[in-house]
Amino acid sequence: MSPAQPQPIFRHALAPDAQRCFQIESTAYEGDEAATLEKIATRIALYPEGFQVMELDGVVVGFINSGCAHEVVMSDEEFKKLVGHDPVAPNVVIMSVVLDPAYQGKGYSHLMMERFVREMTVRNKASIHLMCKERHVGLYERMGYRYVKPSPSDHGGMSWHEMVMVLPRARS
Repeated sequence: MSPAQPQPIFRHALAPDAQRCFQIESTAYEGDEAATLEKIATRIALYPEGFQVMELDGVVVGFINSGCAHEVVMSDEEFKKLVGHDPVAPNVVIMSVVLDPAYQGKGYSHLMMERFVREMTVRNKASIHLMCKERHVGLYERMGYRYVKPSPSDHGGMSWHEMVMVLPRARS
C-alpha cells in the first residue's frame, strides 16, 4: 500500500452493509460461488463480530465473514447459513475474503487478513480455517496458513483446498 492511498477503516458489519457486501461478493466470485444476499444478511445478523468490513473514503470495499465451530467440517454447506455456528466455539471458519476488484493488487487483502487474525487472537480463538482455490494456496501460505488437504467440497462446481492457521492463545 503506497502512502498516497487512503487509509482503511475496519469495523464490524451492520445490516445496511449487506447490499454492498453482496455486490462485492457477486463481482469477486465465479458462478454459484457467491453467497446470496440472504446468506450475507444472515451472517451479519447472527455473527457481526465475525463479519469485518473495510472502508475507504466511507465506502465498503472489502470484507471477511466467518462463523465459529467446535468441530470444523469445511464441506458443510449448512454452516454457510451459520447452522451449527456457536460464537463461543474455539475454531473460526472463514466463508469469504472479498475485495472489490477495483482495489485488488494494492495490499488491502493482506491488511484485512492481518486485522482479522489479530481480532480473532484477541477473542482467544484457537484456529482459523478457510477454503481457497489452488491459485490462492501460496498467498494464504505467505499469510501464515498451513495447507491441510484438497476439500471434498464442490461448492459452486469448483475445486477447493483447505487451509488452517493455529492462533496463539491469550492467557486468561
